[in-house]
Amino acid sequence: MQRIIRIKIDHNDFQKMSLLDQYNSLLTLLKPHLTERTFSILATPKLIDDNQYLGWYTDLQGQPVFLNSVADEVLKKQISEKLQTRICDIELTIKSLQLNEDQQALVSSWLPRIKSLGNQIYIVNGEPVIINTFEDPILPPPVVALSTIPMKKFWRWWHFLILALLFAALGSLLYFLYPFNKANIVDEIPKLTIIPPVLVKKPEPAPVARNCIPKEDVIKNNNASKMVMIFDNSASMTLTLMESKSAINQYLASDFSMMTEKEADAYEARMTRLPNRLSSSKKVALSTIDKIQKDINIALVTLTSCPVAQTTSFYDHASREKLKNKINKLNPLEYNSATPLYSGVQQASKMLDGVNRDDYILIISDGEDNCTKSNICTLASKIAAKQPRLKINIVDIAGQHKIDCVAKSTGGKVYIAQNPTEIVNQMNNAVSDLNITKPICE
Repeated sequence: MQRIIRIKIDHNDFQKMSLLDQYNSLLTLLKPHLTERTFSILATPKLIDDNQYLGWYTDLQGQPVFLNSVADEVLKKQISEKLQTRICDIELTIKSLQLNEDQQALVSSWLPRIKSLGNQIYIVNGEPVIINTFEDPILPPPVVALSTIPMKKFWRWWHFLILALLFAALGSLLYFLYPFNKANIVDEIPKLTIIPPVLVKKPEPAPVARNCIPKEDVIKNNNASKMVMIFDNSASMTLTLMESKSAINQYLASDFSMMTEKEADAYEARMTRLPNRLSSSKKVALSTIDKIQKDINIALVTLTSCPVAQTTSFYDHASREKLKNKINKLNPLEYNSATPLYSGVQQASKMLDGVNRDDYILIISDGEDNCTKSNICTLASKIAAKQPRLKINIVDIAGQHKIDCVAKSTGGKVYIAQNPTEIVNQMNNAVSDLNITKPICE
């Protein structure tokens, strides 16, 4: 595999890193179903040089040439036509695949980016290769078919004049047949008998239920609780939920060098098949967000790679769809994937008060920190001392009990969830325990 180009990139740019994750997921999804020639138009990105640059690689051999630098217009046209043919092949292949909801959403969002006129196109050994910009797609203008061009308008001004005259004639005829006599109408109104009102004692208002929040409190509460959701987005979250714990451990301890490439790929596909830890966690997290009180703002901290976790600002109730979109688009990095949990908890605690009000952290993870040797239990104890009203609950996807101390120190609980049903139930339990799912009183 040779490198075509390297491009400087800010690895702290959450949006770019998210798009990079999605693109690698797309390549993984499409590669088994495309011919080598068709797949070759999609260059493979890799973070290099301490994550300061993004290198784009291809299996094609030959000197890469930037298409726009080619003076031969005939050659440029041939390459452009070949590129369009390859993209059409990809679209036809996608239509033949049986994709789940997440996969269909991924493909639908990336087809416009593959077609974008803003991408850089290189020629390697006579074949086009796309270097994606990870910018908003620039699509060519749609081709208007001749059959869609409107013909001359049939209606002219005199058609409307004829219609107006017909309506006027009809109105006159109706007036002649049914004369409008206000006096007759008034005479025909029956006289009303006035019945004296009967005073009915109003029932006493029912007491307001204590399991809901008055609307006034939501509007006036300027110091409402806040919540941070820490979401594990590391590679281990792609492990399937359809295998036993012992089978997962055996897979993680496997020596892939003793297998053929085909055997290794088949084994990996089986052990990461859907539903996996990530897909189920995302699905439940999205539904959970809808249940959280409207007056509670939520922020997201993602554990994707070392050295630090990625954070977002707080989302109010009106912006929760944006938060859900962030979570829905999470995909682990193919390279440099890790779980900076210590950093995640540290940053989340700094985003919250936990002194003058009750604040909450919900951790959704399948393991411990593998980015630092710092003791997360010590960190949790310090947080509990400084922020006594900050409570941390944990949904442990793998059931390893590696970070139970974080919940115990802050008065929280640990919920073990190792299959799709448990994830749903335990996520609901974890959020219900935080006491932040009260509805607004009607």
